[in-house]
Amino acid sequence: MKLFSFWRSLATYRVRIALNLKGIKPDEIIDINLMKGEQRDAKFRAVNPMMAIPALVDGDGPVLFESLAIIEYLDETHPNPPLLPRDPRARARVRGLSQIVACDSHPLIVPRVREYLAHEFKVDEAGVIKWAQHWHKLALTALEQNLSSSKETGTYCHGEQVTTADICVASQAAGANFFKVDLAPFPTFARISATCAKIDAFALAHPLKQPGAPAAA
Repeated sequence: MKLFSFWRSLATYRVRIALNLKGIKPDEIIDINLMKGEQRDAKFRAVNPMMAIPALVDGDGPVLFESLAIIEYLDETHPNPPLLPRDPRARARVRGLSQIVACDSHPLIVPRVREYLAHEFKVDEAGVIKWAQHWHKLALTALEQNLSSSKETGTYCHGEQVTTADICVASQAAGANFFKVDLAPFPTFARISATCAKIDAFALAHPLKQPGAPAAA
């Protein structure tokens, strides 16, 4: 198994958590430095034409891409511990919470979007940060309302078992930290993310624990 990764990639962080929870150790981790634009190199474009990470190669199968798709693949091929509830309605809720992060918020703050704002629209650094903070806060507001108002919320996003929603909450919390977004207005979200951070599978996968990461970011 090969994982294409970068320390700061929040999407790859999600996959690393899932791998850790499943007890899976990739045979090879290939660094794709997003800050140097290595995702646009022809060699990596042949791996993922979208020029995004993570990407996962498992055996002779096709390259897998997009964090939630990879996580569900891992969950289906390594079912213990399960990352999605069995009940269809519960699965839909967990997927919905996950997608607030992975589909609605995170895609708007990735390097290619920030670079486009700066290069094409001449948005200065402060403006780009304000953009990222806006989309983070919008997602955090939606997550907080969903989590705080639902009887399905427990120690974790859905009851007492870690799910993909908690994986996504962890990545949202890391991104909020990168962009200096205060979590105080989102106490349920903050509680769950802090609880997850105490689990080894989450802590060891954190961006700042990866090779190449600075002492602080």
